[in-house]
Amino acid sequence: MDEITVKQYYNDYIIGCYGRENFVFVRGKGPWLWDINGKKYLDFFPGWAVSGLGHCPPKVVTALTKQVKTLMHVANNYYNDVQALCAKKLIDISFDGKVFFCNSGAEANEAAIKLSRLYGAKTGRYKIISMLNSFHGRTLATVTMTGQEKYSAPFKPLPDGFAYARFNDMSSLQSAVDEKTVAVIVEPIQGEGGINVADKSYMQSLREFCNKHDLLLIFDEVQTGMGRTGKWFAFQHYGVQPDIMTLAKTLGGGFPIGATIARKGISDLLVPGTHASTFGGNPLACAAAMAVMETIEEENLCENVSNLSGWFMSELKKLQEKFQVIKEVRGIGFMIGMELHVSGKSFVERCRNNGLLLNCTHDTVIRIMPPLGIKKSLLKKGLAIIRQSLQEEFPINEEKKRPA
Repeated sequence: MDEITVKQYYNDYIIGCYGRENFVFVRGKGPWLWDINGKKYLDFFPGWAVSGLGHCPPKVVTALTKQVKTLMHVANNYYNDVQALCAKKLIDISFDGKVFFCNSGAEANEAAIKLSRLYGAKTGRYKIISMLNSFHGRTLATVTMTGQEKYSAPFKPLPDGFAYARFNDMSSLQSAVDEKTVAVIVEPIQGEGGINVADKSYMQSLREFCNKHDLLLIFDEVQTGMGRTGKWFAFQHYGVQPDIMTLAKTLGGGFPIGATIARKGISDLLVPGTHASTFGGNPLACAAAMAVMETIEEENLCENVSNLSGWFMSELKKLQEKFQVIKEVRGIGFMIGMELHVSGKSFVERCRNNGLLLNCTHDTVIRIMPPLGIKKSLLKKGLAIIRQSLQEEFPINEEKKRPA
């Protein structure tokens, strides 16, 4: 099939709810993607972090190939060994609790919403506070919980039970809490909101406040989890532990899977009949997730992120010194935002034309999320393309202006 035919089929047969770029990708390997015309791209934004190990990671491919010949699906009213092993491994690397398996981050957050409401049922509490500029999914409940009206406005009237506070602002949170509040959900690093990093003092105060007022603390680690920040989970940078954590994206290494981890006591509120997911925890998804976790351990990918991200960030900050258009570089590990003073859309397009895939979020923030196992030589190549694209797109600030 040629490029024109592919695009025509999309136009004729696929609902147009995605803003698609003008590329048809047909093959991926490691940090590379190839389009239908054979052009090769370095991918520093692999599917919103879904392909966190790169494209078609060998151990995941092997695990899926073996599993697809053994057992593809079994209903959740039976036991299966692969799901059992995957759940144990997730608990081993996170915190003492239990796992609910599903297929996406939105589904994982739906389970967290249900757990919160079950937890608050005896006291009549049901309201969940999320943060402005957050993002938690596209279902009706999770898009309401998302603190960006542009995502939820078309679907009004929205479900009741959600309120919002400013990120990194304890006074704002305290003002939002009332007698109906049962939980607080926060992303340690806001992704769609512009790569906004939670302060350590804020996260610790949040944990103390939730303990004091019997509120569940939920961490949405759909994008930050599974090594993205140089630790298994971003919460491990803060010295606090959530009551509930949601995961997806890198967890499956390219295969659809989501997970909700809840500490014991809370997890037991989901009894038979309260929640389910037909495909959740199927043997294929769990085999992929096991292979992802084994790869992260065996190839020391958290260490790779920790070892290279500081250097990479410093190189981006050197570009900030040179190019006036760069307002700020921020992030943790390989979850990095380079904020511009102008819209970043055309810059992302220029990078893509030069062979590097990035993303623009919140209009002005260039989101840079290389695969966890990227080599320094390829980080240098990516930096060279970013530098070249900046030179082509914006004037160079040859001399840093001194403050008046």
